[in-house]
Amino acid sequence: MEWLYLGCIVLSGTAMVVITLIIPLGVFMRYAMNHPLSWPEPASVVMMVMFSFVGGAAVYRANAQIAVEALLKAVGPKARRAMTRGVHACMAVTALFMLGYGVRLCALTWYNTMAEFPDLRVGIVYMPIPAGGLLTLLFLIEKVWVGEPPRSDVMYTDQAAELE
Repeated sequence: MEWLYLGCIVLSGTAMVVITLIIPLGVFMRYAMNHPLSWPEPASVVMMVMFSFVGGAAVYRANAQIAVEALLKAVGPKARRAMTRGVHACMAVTALFMLGYGVRLCALTWYNTMAEFPDLRVGIVYMPIPAGGLLTLLFLIEKVWVGEPPRSDVMYTDQAAELE
């Protein structure tokens, strides 16, 4: 699972770097060269879909998403376990929704093409949606089955407080 997680990070990080490079290129060509390019904006949208859904799965595995833990820390261990199970159930429903309806969306748009990229099928552009759902589901199963993945590479607030 660690290799799958690292693959998600590399893929979404590469998409972010590509976005960061092509948007300024589009702006430069439009305003400095007075020769606008038609492809940087749609290419950025394609990269953003990949970054959002594949990167979102990696963020979920790393437990780096925005979370309000005050309520969890305010309740007892039994209620905390029940709330954690509820969160896992909600994440499972979300991941299954992304997987099921993402596959359906890809199938419905498979033969459509983008005007700027006539050889690129829209169904392929939407593939990160069901892939992100599947990855999130796999990472959820990992959390439920073996527990939280190790956090050896990042220092969190609780760990920093222990060191002081």
